[in-house]
Amino acid sequence: ARGADDASKPEYRMVFAKVVCGVAPSDLSAEEREVLRRGATKFEQRTQTTGTTTAGGYTVPTELLKEIEISMKAHGPMYDADVIREVKTSSGNPLKLPTVDDTSKIAGAHTEGTALTDDGSEDVTFGQKSLDAFAFDTEFIKWSWELEADSIFSMEALLGDLLGERLARIANRQLTIGTGSSAPNGIVTASSLGVTSAAVSAITSDELIDLEHSVDPAYRKAASVGFMFNDSTLKAIRKLKDGDGNYLWTKGDFQAGVPATINGRRYHVNQDMDSLAAAKKVVLFGDLKKFWVRKVGSPVIGVLRERFWPDLGVAGLIRFDGELANTAAIRHLITAAS
Repeated sequence: ARGADDASKPEYRMVFAKVVCGVAPSDLSAEEREVLRRGATKFEQRTQTTGTTTAGGYTVPTELLKEIEISMKAHGPMYDADVIREVKTSSGNPLKLPTVDDTSKIAGAHTEGTALTDDGSEDVTFGQKSLDAFAFDTEFIKWSWELEADSIFSMEALLGDLLGERLARIANRQLTIGTGSSAPNGIVTASSLGVTSAAVSAITSDELIDLEHSVDPAYRKAASVGFMFNDSTLKAIRKLKDGDGNYLWTKGDFQAGVPATINGRRYHVNQDMDSLAAAKKVVLFGDLKKFWVRKVGSPVIGVLRERFWPDLGVAGLIRFDGELANTAAIRHLITAAS
């Protein structure tokens, strides 16, 4: 356990639980305070941090972190490492992300005995983007929990759900439609135009096919390729049929782990994407693993006593950023403006 060399010493998990459940650090034993100190952290105040922040907090124990991550994955695809490309760092220094789109380059025929052409016309052009560490918090949750001998597991499950759901809403929204200005560059914001629909509030099966083929075949071969849209758009797509009267949507087998598909492609429901209306980016398609999500450290929990006495105020904070490495890899369908 963190901060313990043997079973006789307090473990970080239990000391953390005491503090979250109302025990003031000054009331802990000297040994417990030392264990807690190792998990204490300070974080930079950022203008993009939502709500009220504290000056510091405590890194969540591994067991609670698992509960938070499970909850976050259930509330949106953009923080899910199975959907996007995840990179974890311990510090928040800018992380440079090299970019390149070499799909238009081809090899040429070579005549034996002749020199290779070296005029620079086939040089690879590299770009560079930056992944930063933007901080977002949940605001304070009024919290009261009487810690019993066996209740730490229940406390972690409940707190994991509460903070996980709130952090998920923040993270998924920012990683979906973040502006890229002092905030993550959301996947919708960063994507390129693929297709403009003919209608204001409807899409056709042919337009979905056109969207697929707006992405280069090199990206369409990836195992991580798929669609993304919100649930109301999914409802509309499920009603679409091909020229033979077959539905584009194919039912999966949940028990066998086989996902439902559209045109044979996987899809992900993202409630932070727009619904069908004029001039809205309602469908994404492409290699979703080309979208990078940087996760900085572990979530931090701050505890405030005086303001919420006799209860506690508990808030969660995470730092992350998102960027699309190659804008050609993910394209969007936008509805007609009028």
